[in-house]
Amino acid sequence: MKKRIGKKAKRRLLFLTSSIVIASVVLVFFLFKDWKQILNNRAKAKELDGQYQELLKEEEKLNSEVNKLSDPDYVARYAREKFLYSLPDEIIIRKSEN
Repeated sequence: MKKRIGKKAKRRLLFLTSSIVIASVVLVFFLFKDWKQILNNRAKAKELDGQYQELLKEEEKLNSEVNKLSDPDYVARYAREKFLYSLPDEIIIRKSEN
């Protein structure tokens, strides 16, 4: 014995099926959008971590330079080399770089 489905039941079944399909498509769309954002955030975090490591190395180098500049002998030698200052009885000879 076959059951006959009436017009109202068919209409209701069609409406329910189409609603489920539309809801599924919208859900997949938003999940894809969120997943794409997560992947972008991970890539950005990796890039920023690399920059952070470079900045840590630069900070370590600058802290070393600060420690060296607290030594008066180093400062005197640095000033003589960098700014061509001289001690009394010292002669500065410039070497041209060709």
